[in-house]
This record gives sequence, structure tokens and C-alpha cells, in this order.
Amino acid sequence: MRQKLAARLGENVPRYTSYPTAPHFHAGVDAVVCRGWLEALEGGDEISLYLHIPYCDRLCWFCACHTKQTRDYEPVAAYLRSLYAEIATVGGLVAGKGRVRAVHFGGGSPTMLEPVDIMMLGTVLRDNFDFLGGATISVEVDPNDTDEARLDALAETGMTRASLGVQDFDPKVQKTINREQSFLQTKLVVDGVRSRGVESVNLDLLYGLPHQTRESVSSTVAQALTLEPNRIALFGYAHVPWFKKHQTMIDEAWLPGPEERFAQSQLAAHAILDQGYQAIGLDHFAKPGDALALAARAGTLHRNFQGYTDDCCETLIGLGPSSISQFRQGYVQNMAWTAEYGRMVADGGLAAVRGIALSDDDRLRGWIIERLMCDFAFSAIDLVERFGEAGQRLLLQSSSMALHDAVRLLELDGDRFVVPAESRPFVRSIAARFDKYFETGTARHSAAV
Repeated sequence: MRQKLAARLGENVPRYTSYPTAPHFHAGVDAVVCRGWLEALEGGDEISLYLHIPYCDRLCWFCACHTKQTRDYEPVAAYLRSLYAEIATVGGLVAGKGRVRAVHFGGGSPTMLEPVDIMMLGTVLRDNFDFLGGATISVEVDPNDTDEARLDALAETGMTRASLGVQDFDPKVQKTINREQSFLQTKLVVDGVRSRGVESVNLDLLYGLPHQTRESVSSTVAQALTLEPNRIALFGYAHVPWFKKHQTMIDEAWLPGPEERFAQSQLAAHAILDQGYQAIGLDHFAKPGDALALAARAGTLHRNFQGYTDDCCETLIGLGPSSISQFRQGYVQNMAWTAEYGRMVADGGLAAVRGIALSDDDRLRGWIIERLMCDFAFSAIDLVERFGEAGQRLLLQSSSMALHDAVRLLELDGDRFVVPAESRPFVRSIAARFDKYFETGTARHSAAV
């Protein structure tokens, strides 16, 4: 059955961290539109912030993030001045309206910042935005960058969750991807953040890397579990050298094939589940008492550009080059090139250069795709109550998929359409069918990214 499903559903499809996906963004949604959407926030709205640090002191060859390598700190310091300017502008536009519920520092490598700059960034944010009590602050941490002074600075800034990139502990794999990081380095950082009162730790693991085997993946997972992370993200390596040129440093002959990748993913997932973690969506795991697990059980899990989240804010404001913001009205993305971004945010400007306004059809499809990705199911009653006649039309097509498809993609369970257990590894491909094949006027076929 799995081979039959893989043949049917094994195509390259989007990650669906948004709908419509980024390839549909266009220049018609720009800084003027973004300013209007920011000003349209209502009093009492809760917002999330994402801050992008587009620098690393070492470039990992597997990485597909928007970042650049530098050994010179001056470009980083200059960038921070531009980021402070954008923060001041955006903070002024939402003053008295949006209040911050969550902050995520991503990159690149946020822990490349000097300790004094980590604390200054936290100060600038709080000076320009109104933070709710209990706001969460998540930081992507590279153990190779992190020392005691940086850990102190992160704690002073109010970090509540540390997310550590592990990928794989096997030395051969690490050398091949230019990411040499010992288990001891990782453990010292985990112990360090916890000793400073940070209760939540996430570890990112990868399968499908060059020279990875089931044995090396099994060993990495076993070592990671000894650190007792609150969450684990288990991603498949995406080899896209046409998109990220540095991935040409990885010889495709070193990569495991599709069957081996699938075996690695299932081996890792079962090992994590055996230790009492709850599966969250397609590729996350959490301890049962973690906020992500609680949201999954309550049906309030969401998906955004950071992946699965318990963040329920309708507005996510991206700050920094290439950052994407999500509003009720649609999505906007900042200029990706750091120098041009700096020129755009000078003197009170915004850096938004592309995006998309949401149609009613986009909202309908986006809701179904998010529920499939988060819950492996959606309710027919909710669909019709939310979207009326348009939801009814899509409901009929969903019924056709459930009842007549030769390879069962959905099953009916009362009023719910459910992805069968054997099809769940391919849920993105099932989501793509709502994207591509159900034409109701403005449907878009999202390109895989």
C-alpha cells in the first residue's frame, strides 16, 4: 500500500506554511499596501513578531535560509541599525493597537550577535511595542556561536524557548554539510539555557542528508532524546542547488534515495514516539504537557512560516530582509537584499516589495489546507458554517475524493473528512489537490518550494 501511495502522492509539493504560497506573491502588494494594513490593526489586537538576522559566521551547505557568511562584524552592526529603524517605524504605526504576544528570532544565526547587541535589540523592541504579560520569546540558537555571555544576554532579554539546530551528530555527515557540532557542545548549551530558567528547548533534526544511514539517524535520535527536549522538529533535507548555490557542495550521489529517506523518517519518528512524545502534524513532536501538544489536542494548532505553532495571533509582522508578514488582508514580504533593505527603511520607510491580498477562495482553501496539515482532518459542519455556499461546493468535491478515489485519500468519519493513517506521510500532496484540482474561480496551483 505504501508503494502505491508513494507512486500516487510522491510528487514535489509546497510545504504549505502559507496559502497562497510565496511563488504567488507579486509587486502589486508593496510598502504602501503594507502601511495601510499596519494602520488598519484594531485596538486590542494581539500580534507576533519575527525578526530575521541574515548573517552566519559559517555557511552550512544544507541550509536553504536567506543568509550570508561574514567574519567581519561591521556589516552585522550596520544591519542592526537598519533593523532598529524598521522597528521604530512599524512600532509607531501599530502604537495603541497591536500588543505583542510572541517574538521569534530567526536567521541566519541570531546567536552570532554580540551580547550587548542581543540586549539592545530586546530593549529597542520593548521601547517600540507594547508587550503583553507572559509574551513568549523564541530564539534559534547555534551552539557553535553560543557562550556564557550570550546565554546571559538571551536570558536578560526574556528568552522563553531555545531552538537548537542539531541536524545529525555523525561526524562524517557533519563534515559533509559543513556543520561540525559535537554532542557535548549541544548538551552544554541545553544545560546552560535551562540553568538560566528557560524551560522550553526544541531540537531540530534532519533526515535525508548526505551519507546518512538508518544507523546514524537512530544514533542521533537516541543522543538527542537524552537531552529531554520539550519539542523535536524532524525535517527532511531539501536538496535545491538551483535555488541555493552553496548546496552544489553536496554531491547528489551522497544522498539517500526516496525509500531510504522514508525509512529514516519512520525510524526516527517511532523512536521519538516510543519515549512518550506526542506527534504534532507532519514533522513535529512534543511532550504531552507542552503547549504545542495541548494545542494539537484542543484543535487549535496552527501553521505559519516557522512551521507548527500554538501561536493564535492573526497578525504576524516580519522584520528584517526577506521577512514575511501575515495580516487579515494578506501577506507581504520585505526586500531580500540587505543593502537595499537598509536604504528602504531609512527615514521612516518600509521594505515591503511583494505580497498577495487574500480572496474569499484563498481563505477557504487555506483553512482546509491548514486543518489537513495540523489535524489530518477537517469538519464538514465547520466548513459550511465558515464559508457558506462556497464551502458547500467544496464539500461535494471532498465527498467525491473520499468515496470514489482509487487510492483512498480521505475517509468519512461522521461529519469529518479524515486522512487515513497510511496516507498521513503524504498529507502535503493531499493538500495540493485542494490547491490544484478543485476549480472554483480563483484557485491557484502553488509551485513547490
